[in-house]
Amino acid sequence: MRDAGMTSETVLRNRRERGARAFAKGASAEETVALEFDRRGADLLETRWRGQGGEIDLIFLDQGVYVFCEVKASDTVESAMALLRPAQMQRIHAAASEYLGQTPEGQLSEVRFDLAVVDGQGAVSVMENAFGHF
Repeated sequence: MRDAGMTSETVLRNRRERGARAFAKGASAEETVALEFDRRGADLLETRWRGQGGEIDLIFLDQGVYVFCEVKASDTVESAMALLRPAQMQRIHAAASEYLGQTPEGQLSEVRFDLAVVDGQGAVSVMENAFGHF
């Protein structure tokens, strides 16, 4: 609900600004997580890969394992973890299946689904195998 004194143009501008801030926050979190995986020796294959099934924030190859990583940013690790919902996990699984169709091993590839959380201080926590696979 908007204030009576706000015009629809102001409401729309505020909405765009919030969206731009959220996009920048997400992109920054993804970059931070990509650097952490690089430090661990994983190779970044894709950022914000989009298939018909949905989007995957980051895809890595880590010692022969395809890692599909969902990135969440929030003030605390706990609140970020709560942002990952079952419907989103299903979309990530569908997109991962589609992505694997492009790999030499296809559906026989070894995979892992990680959740990486960036807290309000910029600290990264990676939960390997945070949610099961298909």
